[in-house]
Amino acid sequence: MQEVKRIVPEWCKEFKNHNGETPYEVFTERHKELVKEGAKWMKDTASSFIIIGTLIVTILFAAAFTLPGGNDQSTGFPIFLRERSFMIFIISDGVSFFAASTSVLMFLGILTSRFAQEDFLESLPRKLIIGLFTLFISIAAMTVSFSAALLIILQDQWWAIIPMIMMASIPVVLFVWLQFPLLVEMRFSTYAPRIFNRKMKPWL
Repeated sequence: MQEVKRIVPEWCKEFKNHNGETPYEVFTERHKELVKEGAKWMKDTASSFIIIGTLIVTILFAAAFTLPGGNDQSTGFPIFLRERSFMIFIISDGVSFFAASTSVLMFLGILTSRFAQEDFLESLPRKLIIGLFTLFISIAAMTVSFSAALLIILQDQWWAIIPMIMMASIPVVLFVWLQFPLLVEMRFSTYAPRIFNRKMKPWL
């Protein structure tokens, strides 16, 4: 619709058919059910992901105050403060927390959207793309944080650390496998080159 609107003459945009309807009104009427189906799918998808994001935010917020190894009773500082793995734990925990918070806000923005026809062009897909991407970053950083915590607690017990880190990576792989095609499709449909050449001049 937008591509055709860009190249047709101005008078065609307000031209009315035998029912007194403009092209925009005809397009809106014929795609009314599609808009309803799209709104339902968006709401269901955002609701599912917002639950996951909220759980991650809750867990990581608690993890930031229950540090592995605890605190030194005399100074109050974390016992493993100078360990490299501890810094990895703190940084990845923070990255995951803020990424999950961003994801929740994006999905919340979808749920509170008016779901107008024009919102499906860029606004809603952009929010979904950002939400999925930040959720992936959050899950990946959470896995790094968990792995760093294992290194702190188990030290050199590699026979236990390696299998547990491999198992902890499974959610990241599954998320990419299941949701990456959706992310690519949304990215392509929203930002890919349009049907008509952008250099094409409006029809006379």
